[in-house]
Amino acid sequence: MDDLTPAFSPLPRATAADGTPRRVGLEVELGGLPEAQVAEIAQQTLGGTLTSGDDPTWRLEGSAVGGLDIYLDTSLRKSEKSALRDAALTLGRDIIPVEIVTDPLDLDGMERFNALLPHLRDGGARGSSAGLVLGFGVHFNIQVASDRMADIRGPLTAYALLEDWLRAAMPIDETRRILPFTAPYPTTFVRELLELPPDAPLSALIDLYIHHNPSRNRGLDMFPLFEHLDPDRMARVHTELTSARPTFHFRLPDCRIDEPGWSLVSEWRRWLLVEQVAEDARLLDAMGRLWQAAHGPVTLSRHTWAQRCGDLLLGAGLARDPLA
Repeated sequence: MDDLTPAFSPLPRATAADGTPRRVGLEVELGGLPEAQVAEIAQQTLGGTLTSGDDPTWRLEGSAVGGLDIYLDTSLRKSEKSALRDAALTLGRDIIPVEIVTDPLDLDGMERFNALLPHLRDGGARGSSAGLVLGFGVHFNIQVASDRMADIRGPLTAYALLEDWLRAAMPIDETRRILPFTAPYPTTFVRELLELPPDAPLSALIDLYIHHNPSRNRGLDMFPLFEHLDPDRMARVHTELTSARPTFHFRLPDCRIDEPGWSLVSEWRRWLLVEQVAEDARLLDAMGRLWQAAHGPVTLSRHTWAQRCGDLLLGAGLARDPLA
């Protein structure tokens, strides 16, 4: 490694079941720049070789972070090339994000990719606060520690309990509140997740999740992981096309790339907190019991639990401004 200062802290379980470091795929959505310029800035910053296809997609190979895909985040790009398609893409560029997708990275690779963002900002990249309907976000695809039920259920439960506090501590930009992303897990799902027997099989967890979360527009989207773990069951209970991945698909609601000082490090710390809680069995159990005590048959406000959750984190030594 060069003289970079590591900024991405390792996960509590830093290695996967096979002993290799757990990797993270990154997805960053932005506006203000055409995909070709984003690709050029990435190449200038990270090195590598650029290629492009008939659709508006660029591939950067052999860079300091391996491979990158850069494209307009729309199904139109996969349509057959025509004057009509190109005209539609041109008209939609003001609101269709350009997406940068990395290969799975280790912590060093995440640091190197993070160093690209200021160059994009200097080049004119815009984030989600730049317009009313700019639904730009950041996604982490975090490799699971293992396929064991405990390693799936633990982080999911921790996120479900932390979500209200996370959303209060990281308010969604007002421009995104009209978009479907903003839906949190239903409290009925959290309640039944906590009531799921300790020895419940994966099939029960998948059925429970799909019943209460029929959409992928959740902060923690479990569809790719469930598709990887049990594709036959997912084919029976859900029809939306999903790419199978052995990862937690953690979806942050904002990309603030145009704000000086913004970094993926603060976003990473949010997931780090989720896994820290998941690894602390006593804290997770206490948080679950207090959540159940705080929620009656109908939840009228999430704010009270968010405050209580923050107090629990502070008492556990995990809320010393973890999202700074």
